Amino acid sequence: DALKYVVGFLFYFITYTVIIFSNTALVGAALIRLRGGNPTISDGFKIAFDHIIQILGYAFISATVGIILRTISERVGFIGKIVVSLLSFAWSLATFLVIPILVIENIGPIDAIKRSTQLLKKTWGEQLIGNFSIGLIFGLITVIVILGAIPVFISLASLESTPIILLGVAGFVLTLIMLSFVSSTLSSIYEAALYIYATEGKTNGFFD
Repeated sequence: DALKYVVGFLFYFITYTVIIFSNTALVGAALIRLRGGNPTISDGFKIAFDHIIQILGYAFISATVGIILRTISERVGFIGKIVVSLLSFAWSLATFLVIPILVIENIGPIDAIKRSTQLLKKTWGEQLIGNFSIGLIFGLITVIVILGAIPVFISLASLESTPIILLGVAGFVLTLIMLSFVSSTLSSIYEAALYIYATEGKTNGFFD
């Protein structure tokens, strides 16, 4: 059991490190753009590398929370799983602005989480509406893609050509992956814009 949790923690830590590093690069570039600049890919990665210590610290905390919630979820009943889901949702809300805080305010991950929680009091409505809207839009697009793929797959199956069928499946999977990437990218950009709104009261003309 101990080995399982160690391996699980390392998996979470590595995964969160990659995700947080990428999001930091994207949010950093988005903040430059929202302030009127023209960021490049190298600008985003430079920002991420400049904050690598904070990123590793935040990844460690996120991995710890993740493994704790997973452990609890595995050992409790149905009601307990609902509670864990609510705790996960609350954690996501409380830490929504951590990355832009790390980038702009250059503080440690624990202080960034505290600061994000404080800003939550001002922006919880915007967080819920923004995330719900993005999730709803891309959820509908995904459903449309799946429904549209059904007749396509039926047509491909009638050709009885394995290479063509495999090509169709690959195209379908790549489309879903692309939608996921675009959705997460828009969420990160919204995160950057929301931070500016929460701390400066400005929308920069990009959203109401």
